[in-house]
Amino acid sequence: MKNDKDPLPNDSGDVIGTESVKPHESSQSAASPPPQDLRSVLVTSVLNLEKLDDDLYRGTQHWVPRTQRLFGGQIIGQALVAAAKSISDNFYAHSIHCYFVRAGDPKVSVLYQVDHTRDGRSFAVRSVKAIQHGQPILICQASFQVLQPSPLQHQFPMPVVPQPEDLLTIEELIHRYLSKPVLTENAKGGLNKLLADEVPIDIKPVSPAHFHSFGPGEPRRLFWARARGYIGEGNMKLHCCVAAYISDFALLGTVLLPYSKYKAHFVASLDHAMWFHSTFRSDEWMLYECESPWAGSSRGLAHGRLWRRDGVLAATCSQEGVLRVKPVKESSKL
Repeated sequence: MKNDKDPLPNDSGDVIGTESVKPHESSQSAASPPPQDLRSVLVTSVLNLEKLDDDLYRGTQHWVPRTQRLFGGQIIGQALVAAAKSISDNFYAHSIHCYFVRAGDPKVSVLYQVDHTRDGRSFAVRSVKAIQHGQPILICQASFQVLQPSPLQHQFPMPVVPQPEDLLTIEELIHRYLSKPVLTENAKGGLNKLLADEVPIDIKPVSPAHFHSFGPGEPRRLFWARARGYIGEGNMKLHCCVAAYISDFALLGTVLLPYSKYKAHFVASLDHAMWFHSTFRSDEWMLYECESPWAGSSRGLAHGRLWRRDGVLAATCSQEGVLRVKPVKESSKL
C-alpha cells in the first residue's frame, strides 16, 4: 500500500486528506482504482457528518431496514467518524465499545456529541453520545493508539473457503430464486423487496442456504463483504468506520441459524464491541466469519472476525442482542 493520502469526508461534503498508514503486510491488490465519481456512498453520504459546533455533529440516514428502526451499524460507524474527527492524524482506532439504549427513529437526524475523555502519548479515548429527541440512543467509547511495533504477534488461521470470484452476490442469488416456478407469490414479493433495498454493501455468501437459514444448521456462517464503490488506500480512520458499519450486518442473525422452526418477531442489539488489528481496505473483499457461542434468556451472543484475502485478521467484533421468537406456521417455499 503506497504512502499517499486518502480522503476522509469533511463537514461540507468534500474530502480532506489524512496521513496514511503503511501496512505491516503487502497490499491486498494492485488493481488500478476506478474513477472518483464511483466513490462509495458510505464515504459521500452515510458516514459524512455535518459539523454543527465544536465536537457536535449531525448525521442523516441512508438505508433503513424493514424493521423501520435505524441500522445499528450506521450509528456505530457515524459515532466512530465523530470521535475520529477529534483525534490527531497519528492516532488510529483500535477498539470501540457501544451500548444501544433506545431504538433509533429513521425520520429524524442523529446528533453526535463528543467528549474528550483522555489524551495520552500512546492512547486517546473519546466518548460519543448519539442523540435523538433529546435522549441518547447509543453510547460509544472509542480508543485510539499510536502505532507501536512489537515482537508479540500471532493470530488464528483464516478459514479455507471459496474465493469471492467463484460465488454469487445476494442479488444474483435472489434472481436465481425468482426463476423457480414453485415460488409462491408471497415469496416472490419478499424477494423483490430485498432487491429494492439500497444496502451499500456487496455480500457473497459462502453457503447461500445457510446464510438465509432455509434449514437448521450450526450457529455459524461465512460471507465475503465489501463496501460498494471506491474508497481507496491509506486513511485507516475511514476504513475502520466503514468496517464498523459492515460488522453489524447479519451478525446477530447468526444466533437464529439452528432454529428453523422459529422466526424472530423482535430483534434488537444491546451492545457491540470491535477491535481493529491490522490495516485493510474496506472496499475490497473481506471474509466475515460469524458464530454464536451462546443463546438464552431471550438474548443471544455473536462473535465476528473480518479477514483480509491474504489471510491477515483485520478485526474482531462481538454483539449481544434481544431475540424474541415465535413458531413458524409453515415451511418456506424457497
